Amino acid sequence: MAIKIYIDQGHNPVNPNAGAEANGLREQNIVYTIGQELAALLRTNGNFEVRLSRPTPETQLGDSVSSSLRRRVEEANRWGADYFISLHTNASTSPDPGGTEALVFNKPSAAASLAADIVRELTAYTGLRDRGVIVRSGLYVLRKTTMPAVLVELGFISNPEEAALMRDRPDLFARGVYEGILDYTGV
Repeated sequence: MAIKIYIDQGHNPVNPNAGAEANGLREQNIVYTIGQELAALLRTNGNFEVRLSRPTPETQLGDSVSSSLRRRVEEANRWGADYFISLHTNASTSPDPGGTEALVFNKPSAAASLAADIVRELTAYTGLRDRGVIVRSGLYVLRKTTMPAVLVELGFISNPEEAALMRDRPDLFARGVYEGILDYTGV
């Protein structure tokens, strides 16, 4: 039986719930592209069934931040996803911070193990710094999902080098997340 992966491309194309902007880029566009590439890799593998929160660039979920988050979680829960992967870019007021990290509801957990595999592979493919796996139990998409959920901060959109890498090589980020999922699932 196929492993069901729900890929949440964090944020809407426009407000409410649009993402961070920096270095001439928009978070929601970066994660849309990386999510599409990740879905293609998973589908090609044949061992996975995939759903995307934003199947098209124009897909808008909800009419407020809370309803946007709720729709994503409800879709994954209703579908019976085995894993929920939410893709984001990090941001800072300074251009200096960088690296990849993943957020989970608690540790130890299946989500934390999956997150560690994803972060390890992401840093191997992108060369970005490993910022680790962090517990953030207050985040709606981690708290309300009924399956292991990981929120991946791929890199910093506010860091010019990382922003350029996400823009120019989304394939590296998709491949890193994909390989982390393979490592965790043993596929």
